[in-house]
Amino acid sequence: MNMMSTPNPALALATLSFSGPNARWRTEAMRSHATGRLIHITKGQGRITVAGLTNGYGPNNLIYIPPHTMYGLEVGPTVFAQILTLPDTTGWPDASFHLRLLDVDPQKELVTLMEAIERELQPNGDLRAAHCHFGLLSIFVERQLATRDPATADARRKTAAAKLVARYTTLIAQDVRSDRSVASYAASLGVTPTHLARSCRKTCGRSALSLLNDRVHYEACTLLKDTDLPVKMIAQRLGFRSPAYFTRSFQEKSGQAPRDFRRKSIGFSRP
Repeated sequence: MNMMSTPNPALALATLSFSGPNARWRTEAMRSHATGRLIHITKGQGRITVAGLTNGYGPNNLIYIPPHTMYGLEVGPTVFAQILTLPDTTGWPDASFHLRLLDVDPQKELVTLMEAIERELQPNGDLRAAHCHFGLLSIFVERQLATRDPATADARRKTAAAKLVARYTTLIAQDVRSDRSVASYAASLGVTPTHLARSCRKTCGRSALSLLNDRVHYEACTLLKDTDLPVKMIAQRLGFRSPAYFTRSFQEKSGQAPRDFRRKSIGFSRP
């Protein structure tokens, strides 16, 4: 056994803070990842939508996003947070959770763990140590979930509307690079488009079409920013009927043409 083997390098920590109205897509637009995310809010307040269910958040909140789960986070001028990319979610819950740490001791413990991970992820740190601290963080989370007051859990997650919208957002995350319509998704879910739209309004105050378009828009933004693919090819990948239709849709959403967005986005990173 090689005791010096390097752990999975996927562990990463990024800062989330207000980046101005022209860059809200970086946090607010619906997105999903193949790996899990853990969001630690340290300052400010706002709203977060996870699997189509919107909740408020504030300081000392810890939010878990499982792999392939759609979410979007409102980040105002007073908000500061960190988002941890999890190298492995084995042993973590299958569903998202939202912990509101009210006591000082767990607040301090969480900050200490996050600071230790951040320190070891620096160029002069040790990735093995970062993964060790991540292990301690997972134990911290497990203990907090075990001692959480059941009364603080969001009862809306058990409603038929929330369950339906969660299934809808999962399908969107799976098929984002397709031309599926809301009606197509509703048929797959065994409901009418009207019922799906009504359920989305109940859980997050948005239409089913808005959630779908928002997820496609985020995918378009990341492809424009992070790749050199021609706009025509991006339109094809996302299931648009034509590059012109894609350009028109993108401009309506962002206020600028895809090429202008790409030019202005060079040099920025995304969580």
